[in-house]
Amino acid sequence: MADDSARTDPHAVADLAALAAIYAAPSPLAAAKMLDRLDKWCRRFLELSPFVTLASSDAEGRTDVGPRGDKPGFVRVLDDRTIAIPDRPGNNRIDSLRNIVANPEVATLFLIPGIDETLRINGRARLSRDPALLEAMAVDGKPAKLAIVVEVREAFLHCAKAFKRSALWRPDEWPDRAGLASAAQIWRDHMALDMTTQDVQDFVDDDYTNNLTWR
Repeated sequence: MADDSARTDPHAVADLAALAAIYAAPSPLAAAKMLDRLDKWCRRFLELSPFVTLASSDAEGRTDVGPRGDKPGFVRVLDDRTIAIPDRPGNNRIDSLRNIVANPEVATLFLIPGIDETLRINGRARLSRDPALLEAMAVDGKPAKLAIVVEVREAFLHCAKAFKRSALWRPDEWPDRAGLASAAQIWRDHMALDMTTQDVQDFVDDDYTNNLTWR
């Protein structure tokens, strides 16, 4: 169903027929690339990936996406249809975890630095406290707090066009960051904190130093 903005925007594309009139059908190659399990190259990609984004939605369909990262191979392949993502210490908002409890459908995007293609895995997730699994994903002797276990429904390599257009891995083409404040100042301004920017930076530095693998 179209939302209010689609109803009021005369240029909105609000139905599938209108969308199909703009885009051609996918090529046979693009249509055939989707797998329903992990093959050897999906497994190898996961072994080399230190970073994934996890998209989830609550019961009302409100969507959230967040980054997760660790040493390459931190996401474990349990079998050809199942992966496990460790949950490490964060800010305890647990947005993704709350969403998974309410709505198990998730989507992931795995990156390998310097490689323009990405691996997409979509499926149904559950939260696990299996002690053996959490211990298997320990870092510095500290087990994961939870495991996000994803049952693979779709897995496929996504083409490189977005990364080539954005020059994400090419430092000589990165934008000039002059005028962008530090993260500490941005957080201070976002939240109108009664703290100096340096106080916020000290708090963040302490958190990064002591809580990256804190249980």
